[in-house]
Amino acid sequence: MPCKGDILLARCAPLFLAFTAFIQWQSLVPEGGAFLFDLAMVRAIFVLVLSASAYALHPFHLSPWISAGGGLLIGCSIVFFEIRLERVSLTRLIGAAFGSVLGIFGAFLISLVLSKANPEPFVQVCLLLFMGYIGLVVGATKGDMLNLAALGGIFGMENTSKKSFKILDTSVIIDGRIADIAETGFLDGVLVIPQFVLRELQLVADSADSMKRNRGRRGLDILQRVQKMAHLKVQIVEEDFPHVREVDMKLIELAKVFDCKVVTNDFNLNKVAQLHGVEVLNINELANSLKPIVLPGETMRVFILKEGKEYNQGVAYLDDGTMVVVDNAKKMISKTIDISVTSVLQTTAGKMIFGKFDDRMYAAAGAERHERPVRKSDPQPMTSLAAEKTTIES
Repeated sequence: MPCKGDILLARCAPLFLAFTAFIQWQSLVPEGGAFLFDLAMVRAIFVLVLSASAYALHPFHLSPWISAGGGLLIGCSIVFFEIRLERVSLTRLIGAAFGSVLGIFGAFLISLVLSKANPEPFVQVCLLLFMGYIGLVVGATKGDMLNLAALGGIFGMENTSKKSFKILDTSVIIDGRIADIAETGFLDGVLVIPQFVLRELQLVADSADSMKRNRGRRGLDILQRVQKMAHLKVQIVEEDFPHVREVDMKLIELAKVFDCKVVTNDFNLNKVAQLHGVEVLNINELANSLKPIVLPGETMRVFILKEGKEYNQGVAYLDDGTMVVVDNAKKMISKTIDISVTSVLQTTAGKMIFGKFDDRMYAAAGAERHERPVRKSDPQPMTSLAAEKTTIES
């Protein structure tokens, strides 16, 4: 006959196995998603405890299963209300609470006046609900007008805690210009580096391709450089979205959670983020806005570097990297010439300048230099000097 210890061990064995499986499964969850998983577990335990309490107590003389179903429904409603409440700002919460208190106090004063006329209790309940509801809605609507920043402390961080966050993309870290912009003081607030961006940088730095490896290491060096800046705060967040595979979509989801901007120079990420209603700071757009303005008809001097795609075209580049396409400049490769600007094409990807080289003016200038009479002060060719030396010696 089995003893009580064996029976207890047999009953606890399934629970022990389930707990072991739960620990192993949780270890497989990414670090960024651990917080969301724990929060979901707390919500589930809350709903189950509420349902079990309703089953055990069966209020209103209901059957245990109906009470458990009611407790389950109430628990799910409370969790839904809590999820919606997380998205509300602190100013709206304070406004709603203050408005509700004023509404309930007003309903109490009116009920005192109506008590002289012996009204129905239902009228008093309706009055209380009406005044409380009106105060809640009006207070929440007008709560954004509160200036909590004037109080300082934790209240002063309400308007700036999330709006001052800027999430850095992998491409903008590897690009490196973000460090130069940060040093000038144009960036403020908190720079957020997601953990999945660091993992992507590490994968690029450990790549077998030497070019990718150098880019990844450069990105890590840029992050260290930004971290050493005293006027900036760099924060590494663990939030992850396991159900989202692409890093760009993870950045967009994280920006929605933090209600902040994404700093990038990726053209495609810029467009997708705008479609999702996320604000983007594009480094390329900033660089394009700082380039000097060139108007059609102006003259500029460029160095023709290579041949263009079209017939008789030459290509030059300005110091800021702007491409200049010059007509009639194929024969002037590796020469510095003056061109006339014909048009300027401005896009979100960059700026292109189109110009035209007038070979007739260049030929006329060359002919003028050759036809100019030689003066005594002008340097003479070496051949004429050698001829004079030979005549003197003879």
